[in-house]
Amino acid sequence: MLQLAIMFFVVALIAALFGFGGVATASASIAQILFFFFVVAFIISLVMHLFRRT
Repeated sequence: MLQLAIMFFVVALIAALFGFGGVATASASIAQILFFFFVVAFIISLVMHLFRRT
């Protein structure tokens, strides 16, 4: 799933390079949302793992 966020980031960079502002903005926003979602999911997973071990 993190690959999806990276893919949207790359699409945003390529679109920005060619001057497609709307596509670049949309792709960057999606990549940012996915990135923060996966950071939160990682933190929740880490906390759950720590509580299960004790």
